[in-house]
Amino acid sequence: MNFKRAIFPILFFLTLNSLYCQTATIRGVILDEKNIPVESATISTEEIATTSNKNGFYQLIIPAKKEIVIHFNHLSFKKIQLKINLQSAENFEFNPVLKTQIEQIGEVLVLSSEEKKIEGIQNINPETVRTIPGANAGVENILKSLPGVNSNNELSTQYAVRGGNYDENLVYVNEIEIYRPFLIRSGQQEGMSFINTDLIQNIDFSAGGFQAKYGDKLSSVLDITYKTPTQLTAAIDASFLGGSVYLGTSSKNNRFTTSSGIRYRNNSLFVNSKDTKTNYNPVFADAQTFMTYRFSGKFQLHFLGAISLNEYDYKPQSRQTTIGTFNIPTAISVNYNGKEQDSYKTVFGALKANYQLNQNTSLKFIASLYNTREKENYNISSQYQMGEINTNLGGLVGDYKDIGSQYEYANNNLDAQIFNFQHKGFFEKDSNTLEWGVKYTHERIKDHINEFEAVDTLIIDSLDSSNQWVIPDFNTIDAENKIKNNRVSGYTQWSRLTTIGSSKVWINAGIRAQFWNVSGGSIASKSHFIVSPRAQFSIKPAWKKDMLFRISGGLYQQPPFYREMRDSLGYVNPDVKAQKSYHFILGNEYSFKLWERPFKLISEVYYKYLNDVNPYNIENVRIRYQATNNATAYAYGLDLRLNGEFVPGTESWVSFGYLETKENRNERGYIPRPTDQRIKFAVLFQDYMPSIPNLKLYLNGVYNTGLPGGSPNYADPYEYQSRLPAYKRVDIGVTYVFMNSEGKVKNEERNNKFKEIEVGFEIFNIFDIQNSITNTWVNDYYTNSQFAIPNYMTGRVFNIKAGLRF
Repeated sequence: MNFKRAIFPILFFLTLNSLYCQTATIRGVILDEKNIPVESATISTEEIATTSNKNGFYQLIIPAKKEIVIHFNHLSFKKIQLKINLQSAENFEFNPVLKTQIEQIGEVLVLSSEEKKIEGIQNINPETVRTIPGANAGVENILKSLPGVNSNNELSTQYAVRGGNYDENLVYVNEIEIYRPFLIRSGQQEGMSFINTDLIQNIDFSAGGFQAKYGDKLSSVLDITYKTPTQLTAAIDASFLGGSVYLGTSSKNNRFTTSSGIRYRNNSLFVNSKDTKTNYNPVFADAQTFMTYRFSGKFQLHFLGAISLNEYDYKPQSRQTTIGTFNIPTAISVNYNGKEQDSYKTVFGALKANYQLNQNTSLKFIASLYNTREKENYNISSQYQMGEINTNLGGLVGDYKDIGSQYEYANNNLDAQIFNFQHKGFFEKDSNTLEWGVKYTHERIKDHINEFEAVDTLIIDSLDSSNQWVIPDFNTIDAENKIKNNRVSGYTQWSRLTTIGSSKVWINAGIRAQFWNVSGGSIASKSHFIVSPRAQFSIKPAWKKDMLFRISGGLYQQPPFYREMRDSLGYVNPDVKAQKSYHFILGNEYSFKLWERPFKLISEVYYKYLNDVNPYNIENVRIRYQATNNATAYAYGLDLRLNGEFVPGTESWVSFGYLETKENRNERGYIPRPTDQRIKFAVLFQDYMPSIPNLKLYLNGVYNTGLPGGSPNYADPYEYQSRLPAYKRVDIGVTYVFMNSEGKVKNEERNNKFKEIEVGFEIFNIFDIQNSITNTWVNDYYTNSQFAIPNYMTGRVFNIKAGLRF
């Protein structure tokens, strides 16, 4: 009897344990596309159901070893479902992002889980950004593979879009505008982009015709969203070029989350591959953090902070460059004295509050402060010698003769502080969306610029000030500016998703306005006001072929920032007006199947007419404006991109772009603008070995025809219209992943703390092509002739990298 009494509890316990082992658990946090937790969402199967709490958290116990369909429902969002088959006692985390109704109609334009952007905005996979090789790997490296986006400088993160310059591109991180350093002259001084690849959750990019909610720039918008972790994550990456550390945290109730990263970069490998021998000691480092605290399902607070330090210590020693013809090869030898020391220190902080007023209305308040202190100091003399190469002596140079010299000096200091406060609103009802915003900006700039350049002097033997020689100035700039700029801008726009017959239609119309006032100690106060209307129309016909057509246009105006108001002599002109650009863009997206795999062909034709143009010259990456509105211009072109799964399970693309942009200064006639990049062809390719899927190959190649810019600095562009050679470059990377995303080493089923371990090998400029960014012009003292010495970019460089994901 006692045995019977004991056996029943044991059998009951074993039965419960058996039932438990035949179940699995799925849990996570449900968010909307604004990273706001979704409360009271229903999570259900055919047999059981639960709801998410006020923090968006849910947990559901489901049968194991069986395919289960789980439905995620909420009245305000599009329904989604998940098919899953879990092992016994397995815990699976799934954090869905629910789409609002404005996205729901757009969802009919889905092919292979890739959402078509009816707004004409291209979405880029953050994982592609992390894996594709490049001398300056990151978001900008991927952008340069897109049609319409051009750059001939692999050391720079700056890019030109459809005939615009580097200052005409908007960059946002979490809806907060990001600024670039002011005094950067060359790509090797830049260091790193502000955008930290490890922190990225979403990347959107528009090459023109964007909505009114984006700011007042002429060319493009890059909109980055940093991620909000739901669990503890970490990553470490290291290579010969530097390294980075990432840490993501989340509290137990998921109310408080952080994403933080530290980066270090050293460009010595690239700079030492150039034809100039140097002592080069750069220090490029930064730290960023993005924090979120959810007080409730309706109210969240976000903080974005960043500190960067770029120290540039450069001492050129000598250089030899081959010029001339095949029959008469000639070498230019240059000896240097002096050095350059630059410093760029930046501090950035922003606070953002999101409040969900009701089911239809959300409000945002954003405050940010940006401060940069930049110093540029160089004192370099160079002596040029020329000699004929003797091929009979194995390429040695015979007797050199002195042909001239050059002296460059600068002592520039800049302190800039920019404060922003803005409010944004979003209201949606019955397929209609209304968005609005207002922003106040205060800019304070202190700038002292003192530099001069002399050429064709007597040979300079020393920089010792006691030497009694006189330098005839070729160009002298000495100015000090203290200005304040107060801006008030705002926008409102309306969007609607509807149908015309059986065709899906999206309409957007909006308007922006801005008032600004410039004042300073030595300039008269000046005020300006602009209004910019914009509109977009997209239609998806009910055809058998999956096609989407877009048309967009409007007036895009760019009020001058400090650098646009400073002329070539360093003085500020407060009368500079906003440059105006009238956009007209017609686009098409055609989705189809090739080899039973998804592909998409994106094509756009565009035309832009510009007036009140502020002419400029580009020296490497520094832009010098004339600070006048004395020109008109135009740009037109064709952009094509074919992307899809050329290799099953991977995304690759091929891009082609044609562009022509010219300007007319003071009614002297149209000439090519400095960014007149006629032909662009790019390939981004990902592959893996079918027999060894963990071995992956990445290729990034680009061909750009030559830019105008082969003429001397400060020369009249109407007298010099030479072009640089075409820019050609291919980077390749090979990576082996030792561990998959489930934290299991290949062929070994065991638990491990690492999610991924990988090592890689990269070859930059694999064909060792000599690309030139500018020419240095030297006068022969004896023959009174000019020689153009190409300033070559980086040669072939090898790199080894390793990464860990926790």
